[in-house]
Formats: sequence, structure tokens, C-alpha cells
Amino acid sequence: MKNFMDENFLLTTETAQKLYHEHAKKMPIIDYHCHLIPQMVADDHQFRSLTEIWLGGDHYKWRAMRTNGIDERYCTGKDTTDWEKFEKWAETVPYTFRNPLYHWTHLELKTAFGIDKILSPKTAREIYDECNEKLKQPEYTARGMMRRYNVEVVCTTDDPIDSLEHHIKTRESGFEIKMLPTWRPDKAMAVEVPENFRAYIDKLAEVSGVTISKFRDVIEALRIRHKFFEEQGCKLSDHGIEEFYAEDYTDAEIEAIFNKVYGGTTLSKEEILKYKSAMMIEFGIMDAETGWTQQFHYGAIRDNNSKMFRLLGPDTGFDSIGEFTTAKALAKYLDKLNSMGKLAKTILYNLNPCANEVIATMLGNFQDGSVPGKIQFGSGWWFLDQKDGMEKQMNALSVLGLLSRFVGMLTDSRSFLSYPRHEYFRRTLCNLVGRDVENGEIPYSEMDRVCQMIEDISYYNAKNYFQF
Repeated sequence: MKNFMDENFLLTTETAQKLYHEHAKKMPIIDYHCHLIPQMVADDHQFRSLTEIWLGGDHYKWRAMRTNGIDERYCTGKDTTDWEKFEKWAETVPYTFRNPLYHWTHLELKTAFGIDKILSPKTAREIYDECNEKLKQPEYTARGMMRRYNVEVVCTTDDPIDSLEHHIKTRESGFEIKMLPTWRPDKAMAVEVPENFRAYIDKLAEVSGVTISKFRDVIEALRIRHKFFEEQGCKLSDHGIEEFYAEDYTDAEIEAIFNKVYGGTTLSKEEILKYKSAMMIEFGIMDAETGWTQQFHYGAIRDNNSKMFRLLGPDTGFDSIGEFTTAKALAKYLDKLNSMGKLAKTILYNLNPCANEVIATMLGNFQDGSVPGKIQFGSGWWFLDQKDGMEKQMNALSVLGLLSRFVGMLTDSRSFLSYPRHEYFRRTLCNLVGRDVENGEIPYSEMDRVCQMIEDISYYNAKNYFQF
């Protein structure tokens, strides 16, 4: 019987252990997609408690607590203390066997705080107090946590109208870890609610200095902001979409649709799809011209619980995997940009695992030899960023593409304690490849190449692909 979470956690063969301990483990972290709050890095935020750094905004844990019968006030309530919230999380942890939260919880305690104890109601107070004492120390601030995990680059997620003042402040402070913005223009094509769209466009006009009265003005304003993001070191865009949009449209149609929605009139479904399709093409052109990488996170059904959405707003744990038929639209979108000579480096993240093979085969259609792995299959995302999801994603990529050119893992997290996800991924990767070596499916005589492959996927591929 193996000990829980020992040094060879998830590493079931000697070769896997060698690959992880001698190669993957030592590589720095490039976290090229996350949702950290930039101000926390700029101000080198000191966390008031383990609850703030660990449970604040963590809808993964909130979902588990609700499922375990914990009242909402202990998840998102304002009338409960940090200790009361943590105590309820500790009550839930013993019920999370076989859920990735159990592994993440103990990996984070171990790597961040040096705590090997199992979290339960019996150990909760002791662990809470010990962590809180450590959080008072300088090395446990926001920047301290990034140093602790050997982070080299983080890319946050930012709206085109954001000032990026905290990125600028962080860079000018001399902080040795790069914090770069990522262009996330979802609101610029959110035309479902006319009054919200108009309010956003008016803000875009203000920050860009462009008077907006027609669709081309919107594009001009966005290009100005795109340039500003580039000047602040941005190298990626990101788009959170339900499905891909690739409707046929004319310039005249889009101008008319913009005038209609900006004037306060609700659009038809067809008009919404055409507008989103036009915006997706415009964004793709901008990214290609700047040399950025475009990312697409698709397939989520968000805010399913309307009652809780009204109470708490978005990103509070009421989203799920969706079912969408997207292959044809995705192919059409990529093909249109490719035919224009404007297809940027692209990363595709699917939320429904049934699309793994669809994505893995789509990549090969648009690889052009200009960049290794130009079109990427993104790592297991959201509900899939756990051992089973990671393995399925890597197996599909291995069989239908080149795992060796994969740019690897990211946290996609708001938490400064989420960096162990990189370790979890690297252990899973090393176990997969190590098992193949031990089974004779990869020749042992090629171990130098295998070791380089592990280091590449852990670090070098991302560094070279994004040109950090």
C-alpha cells in the first residue's frame, strides 16, 4: 500500500518518477492563462486569513459544500466569519474522496504551507491557525506565493476598456516575475441586451478617444485599445464563447445591425449570430497582424440557476458542460481567416470531453509549418482540469497530433494557491509517458528525447510559442 501523497504521488513506475523528479519538477511555471486580480500583485496583497486566499471566489469548493448540505451563508454569505466558512469546508473535505478537490486541497497545504496533515473537522483549527500565522510573513504575500512556486510569467484576463494600471505599476516596481495582460473582448460582442451593450460601447468610446456612431468606429476604437495592450506586453487574446460563430454576412448588414442594437432595439437570433461572427473575424485579424495567440474557451452553459444568479451574479458555481454542434462552424471560422492569410496562432479549449477527438483532428487542418504546433489543443479546462480529463486530452492529442509540441498547463484560476495544478499536470504527464516507456511502447534507448519532451511540455514549448 502506498502512502497518501508521498513524493511519488501519481507516479506509478520508476521511469515516471525519474521523468518527474529529474526533469518536470525543476521547470519554472509559465501560467499563460489565469484570472488573478492584478491589483493584488501590484499591491503585494497580504492575505488576512486562509479563508480569503483559499475559499474566496472558489466556486469549485462552493459547489462541493452545497452538495454536502452546507448552507449558502458559509459559502458566499456576509454574516459569517472566516473561521466559520473554513470550518464548514473542513467538514466537507472528508466527503470529497475521488473528487480532484481532495488532491488539490492537500497538495496546496503541503506545497504552500508545508502541512502534511489530512484536513478534517479534527485538524481544522490547528491547520487554520498554523496557516494564518504563516500568512502574516512577507514570503506569503501575493508576490511571495508567486516566488514560492517558481513562477516566471502570468497572463491575467482583462477587458479592452481596462486601464492596465496595475500591470504598469507592477512592471515599474521592478518585480522580477512578468505579469502581462490578456485581451478578453467578450463584452464588445455581447449584443443580447441592448442597454448593456450601449453602455459598454460608450465606455469604449471614452477610453479610446473615438466618437462611435457606426460599426467601423467600434473597430477603430478596439484597434486603439489593442495597440495599447500590445504596448503593455500583451501577447494573447482570450474568448469565452458558448459555440463558434461563422455566419455569412455583408458589411452593410453588420452596420445595420449595429445601428439597431446601439439604438436600443432587441436583435433577432440571426442578427446576433451575424454580429458575433463579424466580431470574431475582426478580432482574429487584429491578433494575426500583431503576432498574438488567440485562445477560445467554448462549451459552457453559464448561470443555469437563475435564482442564484440574481442573488450572487456570475462565476459563483452554477455553470455546467454544454452540448453544442460546433465542428462545422469552427472549421469555417478558421478557414475564413486562413484564406485571408490572417490565421493567428490559436489554442482551442473544449469543455465537453466528447469533442476531444474533434478538436485533435481539427488542429491538423490548419497547421502550416510556420510555427511548431501553430494550432494547439488546450489543456483540460475547468471541469476537465483533473487527472482523468488531462489524460483524455493528452491521449487524444497523442493519437491524432503531436503531444511533443503541446504548450502544457495553465491554472485558469483566481487563486494564488492554484499553482500546484501545474505539479498535478506534470505528474500526470510523466506517469503517462513513463508507463509507455516501461511497456515498451516508447524505446528506452530514446530516453534523452523523452526527457527533453517532458521539459518542453512543462516549460520550453510555452516559452518559445508565446515568445516570452
